[in-house]
Amino acid sequence: MTSAVLFDFSGTLFRIESAESWLRAVLDAAGAELTAAHLAAAARALEAAGALPGGAPPGRVPEELAGLWRVRDASAEAHRAAYTGLSRQVPLPDPTLHDALYDRHMTPAAWAPYPDARPVLGALRERGIRVGVVSNIGWDLRPVFREHRLDPFVDTYVLSYEHGVQKPHPRLFATACDALGVDPRTTLMVGDDRRADGGAAALGCAVHFVDHLPAAERPDGLRPVLDLVG
Repeated sequence: MTSAVLFDFSGTLFRIESAESWLRAVLDAAGAELTAAHLAAAARALEAAGALPGGAPPGRVPEELAGLWRVRDASAEAHRAAYTGLSRQVPLPDPTLHDALYDRHMTPAAWAPYPDARPVLGALRERGIRVGVVSNIGWDLRPVFREHRLDPFVDTYVLSYEHGVQKPHPRLFATACDALGVDPRTTLMVGDDRRADGGAAALGCAVHFVDHLPAAERPDGLRPVLDLVG
């Protein structure tokens, strides 16, 4: 019998906005303007560079950022430096926009829960199954859950930057199980990254993977979790 479910954040419970929406929001806030064609081109370039956290991974990490990229989720400083470094590969009307883009992605408005996140989390709560969020991340995602009213369904958050270690290291999953007071062998880890989230298997956790797709394209990807927990 499953006693707890651990969820990844980005690409599992929540999806980041599109690169074009992300860039447009920052340009609007700064009072900067680009033609529609230039905005679309810049958004595509930022996406190709992997500059949007939670978006597409970079096609190529510049050599000068490679070391930082490998440890980007181990601290808030590394996370910001890695992603703004990628962003700065793309020319924008004002250099300060790169930091503004990073700040934007940390706002609740930049994220949307997958359509079935609330019903699945609610059903787990009704069944008395404990829930944790285990995320490779460089900032505090708790406000995102509070703003979207999913925080009441989460019993603990274990965030890589708060512990100085990244998934797939088993310590993050062990920390979550300890916080929930559960045995890893009766715990299910749900995520979209086979390498990072698959690290939970080293502790004896069952692991289930979902597809990292736009929210509209994955309306019920989390529902199999309810069958898996029994």
